[in-house]
Amino acid sequence: MRCLLFTAVLPGVARELPSAATDSFSTAGEPIALEIRRSQPPVYRNPEHLRRYMDDAMTFAHSDWSREGSPVGNGRLGAMVFGDPLNERIHFNELSLWTGGAEDYPGYDFEPFGSYQSFGDLFIEMDGEGEVEDDSRVLDLSTATHRTRWTRDGVKFQREVFASHPDEVIVVRITADQPGKVAGTVRLQGAHGETSFTKGNRIRFRGKFSNDLRYAASVTVLNEGGEIKSRDGRLSFTGNAATLILAAATDYALDPSRNFRNGIDPLVAIASQTEAVVGQDPGALRERHLRDFQSLMGRVELDLGAAPAGLSIDERLDAYRAGAEDPHLEMLLFQFGRYLLISSSRDFLPANLQGVWNEMNDPAWCCDYHTNINLQMNYWPAEPANLAECAKPLFDWIEACIPTNRAATRKAFGDETPGWTMRTMVNAFGGAMATWNLPASAWFARHYWDHYAFTQDREFLARTAWPVLEEVSGFWLGHLVERDGKLVVPNDWSPEHGPREDGVAHGQQLVWDLFTNTLEAAAVLGIDTAFVGRVREARDRLHGPQIGSWGQLMEWMTERPQLEKSGHRHTSHLFAVYPGRQISATGTPQWAEAAKVSLTARGTSGNSRRSWTWPWRCALWSRLGEPERAGGMIRGLVTHNLLPNLLATHPPFQVDGNLGMTAAICEMLVQSHAGEISLLPAVPVKWKRGSFAGLRARGGFEVGASWDEGGITGASIHSLSGGPVSLRLPVETDQVHCIDEAGGTRVTVSPDPGGVFRFSTRAGSRYRVEW
Repeated sequence: MRCLLFTAVLPGVARELPSAATDSFSTAGEPIALEIRRSQPPVYRNPEHLRRYMDDAMTFAHSDWSREGSPVGNGRLGAMVFGDPLNERIHFNELSLWTGGAEDYPGYDFEPFGSYQSFGDLFIEMDGEGEVEDDSRVLDLSTATHRTRWTRDGVKFQREVFASHPDEVIVVRITADQPGKVAGTVRLQGAHGETSFTKGNRIRFRGKFSNDLRYAASVTVLNEGGEIKSRDGRLSFTGNAATLILAAATDYALDPSRNFRNGIDPLVAIASQTEAVVGQDPGALRERHLRDFQSLMGRVELDLGAAPAGLSIDERLDAYRAGAEDPHLEMLLFQFGRYLLISSSRDFLPANLQGVWNEMNDPAWCCDYHTNINLQMNYWPAEPANLAECAKPLFDWIEACIPTNRAATRKAFGDETPGWTMRTMVNAFGGAMATWNLPASAWFARHYWDHYAFTQDREFLARTAWPVLEEVSGFWLGHLVERDGKLVVPNDWSPEHGPREDGVAHGQQLVWDLFTNTLEAAAVLGIDTAFVGRVREARDRLHGPQIGSWGQLMEWMTERPQLEKSGHRHTSHLFAVYPGRQISATGTPQWAEAAKVSLTARGTSGNSRRSWTWPWRCALWSRLGEPERAGGMIRGLVTHNLLPNLLATHPPFQVDGNLGMTAAICEMLVQSHAGEISLLPAVPVKWKRGSFAGLRARGGFEVGASWDEGGITGASIHSLSGGPVSLRLPVETDQVHCIDEAGGTRVTVSPDPGGVFRFSTRAGSRYRVEW
């Protein structure tokens, strides 16, 4: 007899989290190492910057910044920490530091559109004599802290760096194991030729772009014992220890009614942020940071086995690429994606192409918000990986962009056009450039529905999601055209692949998804208007998925085998498999088989090797019930598109590959898109045993499971809303016994004809399931 334990908890009641003082998580008493440990100090190659972004990722001349830096961030501020013991470089960003404006810019006029900017560098030069020994640099994902350690002349030093969300600053803490040994010089350098000024224990600079965006940064040195001196725009310090407070801000506001400005002098803002923490105990700053960060990071645990003993991440990557198995590395990649989303998406702007991290003032694709998959992929893990709060910046930014999108849509498609859609490239002010990506609005609408589906937040559905679903559906009701009795998207494309024409599968699937989500939202909210009737009628008349002559899912209404078998990086015609739900292995098996044919034909070489292609295909294979192929996509990303610091590269670095792979691994462990919770649907053989806890499922559930040699050994479900459970287990059994531990009620449940067990839950009750 096996048993599964289900726990129902009241909404708003958090599960027990790891202590803020701990540096690792555990699922069964043993710590799970969440460290990215580099084996060597930073190597400075200073390669020539070439804009050949379609080159092979492994031969591309990546910058020292993208190879050697380790990311920290608080959602607004980000930094890349190099971990050089004696000559540290901490490059920093602020997510709103953008040139450009809030207009619609047809074509490719990059100058008025603008780009995300580098902010500056903090340099720390350590004094002293003697050779450096026993140096190490580690990014600890469980504490969101970068730690550099070294020994010099018999003294052990440590430098910790973290970006505090509650205190809105980056903190650098330098200590030694002997008194009076901490000494060095600090320099602050802006990325736009600004002049830095020193006053007392502080260095600062300020500036203003041609779009009138103001910005400022400062570093404050707090030493314990010793002294601080100013010279040539630098600060030198001595003492027993030192704490550096790095602050940066602009006068940006995510508010189109205020022209995206808050009216606050950034110098005043950073002074306020700094003064709020000056005088506080450094340990208290760290503790506040840990409690905030771990309240998110600690929600999900994944155990795939221990890390190989004594190996750095560089050595592990080399071994993995040579064919070795390393499930712990794949677990680390999963948690790294969660770490990056927390670090780049908190209560401000959404994560852009590079999250919050960018070293250039002319970055690839402007480091923009790219609407034909990249921005959406950034937020795929938010709901299933239990980081729903991190999706709020996406919703806030979309809302701020709607006025510009609405005006541009009417200008392009007629003054009477209802609703809105978007161009392919969008900036922080809602300004848009490049070609129209018409299905983008439907794709973003999916994120609103998914947020409700996972959280069951009815107020969000009514106040935030429904207005978007209604307006975007209005656009598509007016934009569809009739062809042979069916409704099709006119003049559409399969992003970055093939011609523009009517009825392209990508657009058809997205509009079906939009209309379905709108209809389900209307049902929840009790809305049954003439508008809802029009949406229902239009959905039923949409031209649907078609199977081609060689068994493939057709990408266009006309077969183009040369293109369909070209190995192209995009798999846009498979949206209905993932992240959509029109096609599923259980509900539409013939279409699912055709999708397998198409996905196989795309291949995994050449143009298919991009940061974001591997995670999408991993999720697709997971949804299609192919665990070994899903596992192969993880190996593909690590082998062909991963930098030594685990950042994904297109090239260059793009955060979507990291975030998308986290979402894809969620799909390997639990799926809930088909109206049921399916446990362990795509676990590959190489994951011989393991466990997870805290993943989310649609319907308002938090899920966990364990397995050994391919067989499930336990599971848990937390019911956040007390709704009914539809459960698919990876075992064959004629019945299960559901025991309500609170009331002692025992219910025996038989599977329905599809093999799904259905039973009710009550908020506040615990269930044990036996068979």
